[in-house]
Amino acid sequence: MKRQKHLIRGIPVLASLNIDRTVKFYQEKLGFNRIGYQDENYAVIARDEFIVHFWKCDNKIHPENTSCYVDVTDIDGLYSELKQFDVIHPNGKLEDKPYGMREFAILDLDGNLIKFGQDIE
Repeated sequence: MKRQKHLIRGIPVLASLNIDRTVKFYQEKLGFNRIGYQDENYAVIARDEFIVHFWKCDNKIHPENTSCYVDVTDIDGLYSELKQFDVIHPNGKLEDKPYGMREFAILDLDGNLIKFGQDIE
């Protein structure tokens, strides 16, 4: 039996210890320029075609054990842009991976790890 296509895209829902502080960090350091929704317990923000949701939590164990992966174009340009804000993970510098991706990683203020990657062509 052939399955129909139903899945369109994934949107990460990450933990935040302080929604206002998180949104400000993503705006100022990562260039997020659209807010779809924000209150003290939840936020929906975006940059380009990437959307992320944040939920308010009170325990840092949640963000410190959470990550997401973002496919990008012009990984070198994005790396250069974000490097100036000192957000690159110490073990996440830009490099080519053996599985065919060029990628790097950042940490937000709460410890969420975000990996950015582009296919090596």
